Amino acid sequence: MANSNPPASISTPVQGRPAAARRFELLTLGDELLLGLTANSHLTWIGQQLGRHGVQLARNVTVTDEAAAIVAEVRASWARADVVITTGGLGPTCDDRTREAVAEVLGQKLVFDPAIEKAIADRFVRLGRKMTPNNLKQAYRFERGEVLPNPNGTAPGLWVAQEGRVLVMLPGPPSELQPLFTDQVLPRLAQLGLISEGEAYVQLRTAGVGESALETKLQPIFDRLGGALTVAYCAHQWRVDVRLSSPGGGLSMLELQATADECAALLREDFVCFGHESMAKVVSDLFRAQEKTLAVAESCTGGRLANMFTDVSGASKFFRGAIVCYSNETKVQILDVPESLIAQHGAVSEECAVALATSVAETLEADYGLAITGYAGPTGGTKDKPVGTIFLGLHSPQGVWSKNLNFSATRTAVKERAVTVALDWLRRELVRAARAHNQNRAPIQERRHKKKDAESGGGRL
Repeated sequence: MANSNPPASISTPVQGRPAAARRFELLTLGDELLLGLTANSHLTWIGQQLGRHGVQLARNVTVTDEAAAIVAEVRASWARADVVITTGGLGPTCDDRTREAVAEVLGQKLVFDPAIEKAIADRFVRLGRKMTPNNLKQAYRFERGEVLPNPNGTAPGLWVAQEGRVLVMLPGPPSELQPLFTDQVLPRLAQLGLISEGEAYVQLRTAGVGESALETKLQPIFDRLGGALTVAYCAHQWRVDVRLSSPGGGLSMLELQATADECAALLREDFVCFGHESMAKVVSDLFRAQEKTLAVAESCTGGRLANMFTDVSGASKFFRGAIVCYSNETKVQILDVPESLIAQHGAVSEECAVALATSVAETLEADYGLAITGYAGPTGGTKDKPVGTIFLGLHSPQGVWSKNLNFSATRTAVKERAVTVALDWLRRELVRAARAHNQNRAPIQERRHKKKDAESGGGRL
């Protein structure tokens, strides 16, 4: 079923135009999206992927599963866009009508493809399940189109190049859509010159500094480059991303990277990384580089922090594990937090956070211990420690510290912010530890070089 041939060439008006000038539209299909049963994550994810390659989606419409509505929206997008992408509606059930609706708009017949049938049947055999007849609905493709094999599901993607335009149809499940888009669609679009092959901008990821303060700090650098530079800010929880680009081509990628390097040097510890790595991935890389280990104790966040690390491939090289000690009894029984400490200071206190961090590091034999305890809400809290009060504890080879945070947000948001700030605090401590280690090594290396020079010089004399 795999097609090794290059994608069909596209006639004008697409060819010869810069990627940014081409119009991309996205149609996300499914009643479940409009009913709020499923989040429209496809818009966010596909928009990010195209944006990295110099293209901004011009339009997104979420469409019901009704055939007439699909036909109307596909026809409208096909009339004005260079590339139309659809998601969903390619499955085996009666409400999957996208394939038939698009065929009507394109004026193409759907033909049965035995290769697709075999791929579907083989997948059912691998899963040890019986294939029902309605699955054969997914084996139809356009007579003048190509198949995008789906190794993670039964419904393949479909590709049509017609009338100087491209249509890409993708299955709905993210676990199928995302690898298919990354591995097959993006390379095809790049080969046709519809998107840039590499990233179209340089991104700095920052933490702990607000959007307005960040712009004020970096603007003197950007002012020197005038109109050749385009700057965009995107604020997240405890994080702001800065994208540097030059749509007009006035600055090369090397010049953009040099500007980003200058910004990073100015920001010091507020600079997290270049690109799109998560905070957990950055922290993981620091642990591996320093050959240190980590253990985590969580109360109010219920394992969210540990999950951030286990989402990173290879985390077992540094992550010893986590203990979710939600109740006071668990804190005492598993991590040996003194009952007297909890009675005197409370489970939500800097004393308890430090005790948890130290104990989890000792229990799991880790170099670093990180703990979170607090009132996530909406109930709980006291006059002195209202809902949203969080205490972090950090045990490290350099010492033990605590940090007090206060958030006014929903329960979920408080937990998310606590984890994000905890990760950033740990990152900063690791950066400082690496800097101190390098500074301590410098005089030693300098003495070694001097001794070697002296010995070499003495030999020549």
